[in-house]
Amino acid sequence: MSRFLRAAVLLFVASCGGGNFSAPRNLDDACALARERPEYFRAMERAERRWNVPVHVQAAMIYQESKFIGDARTPFRYALGVIPMGRQSSAYGYAQALDGTWEDYQKETGNRRARRDRIDDATDFMGWYVNRTVQKNGIPHTDARNQYLAYHEGHTGFARGSFNEKAWLMRVADEVSTRADMYAIQLSSCRR
Repeated sequence: MSRFLRAAVLLFVASCGGGNFSAPRNLDDACALARERPEYFRAMERAERRWNVPVHVQAAMIYQESKFIGDARTPFRYALGVIPMGRQSSAYGYAQALDGTWEDYQKETGNRRARRDRIDDATDFMGWYVNRTVQKNGIPHTDARNQYLAYHEGHTGFARGSFNEKAWLMRVADEVSTRADMYAIQLSSCRR
């Protein structure tokens, strides 16, 4: 096979194999979301079985972090308002996992091929992180508000109470909790 033909086949396969990184249509209805993207809920159910983190808690946190956009990134920072200075952080993917934390997850779980833009890996990561939060900070798996605060601030930041100085973050954590409760009610009705 010629180099040109090999390159053309490789490009075609790569273009077909890309993930669906766009946001689902209705993010406020867990049942509609489950119908539109059943693979998301299968992934969250696997993470629930492995890490004991309820689907509705995972869904609310993923909503807050990325709105279910698989290749989500933080915005660019600009010097003088026009000169790009790189991204605000290394957060990437469904779970907006930082590089270092993602590497810790890969090492501890042995899942070296895990990718932040794959929903299966992102939900497993989130389950792993929430489970560590239970162990390190004593926050129940079901406490979406405090789990989100620990997720955002890190285990040490949460233990120090760094979130108490961030009124905006407290408001966001309340929104995550409200969304988790809403998703739980919705999922209980559509799973029957």
